[in-house]
Amino acid sequence: MQVLTDPAECGPVTLSLCQDVQAEAYDYPESLFAERVWTPRRLRPDRNELAAAVAALKDAKKPLVIAGGGVLYSQASGELAKLVQGAGIPVCETQGGKSSLPDDHPLNMAAVGVTGTSAANRLAEEADVVLAVGTRLQDFTTGSWALFKNAGRTIVGLNTQVFDAGKHWALPLVADAAEGLSELSAALKGWKAPAAWTDNALKGKKDWQAAAAKVTASTNAAYPSDAQVIGAVQRAMGSGVTLLHAAGGLPGELHKLWQAGAPGSYHAEYGFSTMGYEIAGGLGVKMAKPDQEVVVMVGDGSYLMLNSEITTSVMLGLKLTIVLLDNRGYGCINRLQMATGGANFNNLLKDARHEVMPDVDFAAHAASLGAIAEKVASIAELETALAKAKGNSKTTVLVIDTDPLVSTEAGGHWWDVAVPEVSSRREVNAARKKYEEAVGSRQG
Repeated sequence: MQVLTDPAECGPVTLSLCQDVQAEAYDYPESLFAERVWTPRRLRPDRNELAAAVAALKDAKKPLVIAGGGVLYSQASGELAKLVQGAGIPVCETQGGKSSLPDDHPLNMAAVGVTGTSAANRLAEEADVVLAVGTRLQDFTTGSWALFKNAGRTIVGLNTQVFDAGKHWALPLVADAAEGLSELSAALKGWKAPAAWTDNALKGKKDWQAAAAKVTASTNAAYPSDAQVIGAVQRAMGSGVTLLHAAGGLPGELHKLWQAGAPGSYHAEYGFSTMGYEIAGGLGVKMAKPDQEVVVMVGDGSYLMLNSEITTSVMLGLKLTIVLLDNRGYGCINRLQMATGGANFNNLLKDARHEVMPDVDFAAHAASLGAIAEKVASIAELETALAKAKGNSKTTVLVIDTDPLVSTEAGGHWWDVAVPEVSSRREVNAARKKYEEAVGSRQG
C-alpha cells in the first residue's frame, strides 16, 4: 500500500504466495485485519524551487501550461482552472492529461504535440515559459522535441517524480500537482499574462473549432473517416459520457477532436498502445462509474484481439456502448508505412497473405456474446442507433465500415519516425529527404 499510494512510485503491486502455504493456517493477530485508511501523500513545493518558478512565470510574455496525466491523478483540475483563469494562461493537454479541463473551458486549447490541435501547437511553438504539470514531456507531447521553437524558452517541471521534473533543462518544481498549483496561484495573485497573448489564444481556439467542425461533420460517404464517426458519436451521445479507447489511429483523432465534458471523462491507453485494452478497460470504468454512460471506441484489429469482456459486462449488468470501426485491417500502421515511402504490405487485409479474404460478421459475433448488436450503413444510421442505445439496458455494439486511408490533416506536428537512408524506391528516398530536413530544423 505504501507503493500504491506513493505519488511518484505508484504502480502495479504483486503479492505472491507460494502454492504450498496458501492453504496453511496461521494465528495472525486480529490487528492485521483492522481497517486502515491510506491517504496519498501530497508533497508541497520546496521554497527555492517555488520562488524560481514564480519568477519565471512573472517574467513571461507568452506563458503556456501543459496539463499531463498527473493533473488527473492528483484531482487537481480545480486548482488548474483557478490558476489559469486568474492569470489568463492558455492550457493544452497531453493524451494522458486530456479532460484536465472541460473542452468548453475558454482557455483550454485541447491537444498538444504530434496529435495536437493547431491552437495548442501554435502557442507551444511561441511560448517563452512552459509550465509542464504532471507530464513526462515524451516525444508525442513535444513533437520529438521539435515543437518548442522559442530559443529563449524556460520550462518549469511541476511533477512528483524528480526525474521528470528536471527533464529538458527544466526548472524543477517537485510537488503534488494540486499543492503545487495552489501555491503558484497564491504567489501569482494579481499577476496576469499579457492580454494580447491570451486574446491570441482565444482566437486560435475559435479557428481550430471551425476546422474540427469541418472534419467531423456528417457525410453520406460509403466509407466515412474516423473523424466523421467521432463527430457522430459526439452529436448523439454528448459530452456527458465517459469515453475510452486505445491503440491504432483512434487515439490521435480523439485526442484532437473529442470534446471531453468533465475532468476524468476521457481514458486512453496510449503509453503502451495496448491493442485489446478498450473493452476490458471500458468495463473497469463502468465498475468505477456505474451511473455513467461509458462509450468505448475500438477498431476491428483490436476487437479481434480481445472482446470477451462483452460477455462479462452482460453477465454483470454493466452496460457499455461500443462503437466498432471496421477498416479491414490496421489502417494506422498502413498510413505510417505509406508516409515513410513504403508500399502497402501486410497491414490492410487485402494486402496481407491470404487464401481467402476474412469476412467477419462483427455484429453477429457481438450478439453471440450476449450484446445488442447492429451493423449500420451510414453516419446517419449510426447516430440513430446511438440515440437508441442510450435506452438499452445492456451492452450495445454498433459496427460501421470506415476508410482506412483518411486521417485528419488539420493540426498535428512532426514525429521522429526514421526513414531508411538507402532504398531502391524513389518514394523512400523522397521521404528520407524530408526526414533529414525535419531533423536538421530541430537541431538548428
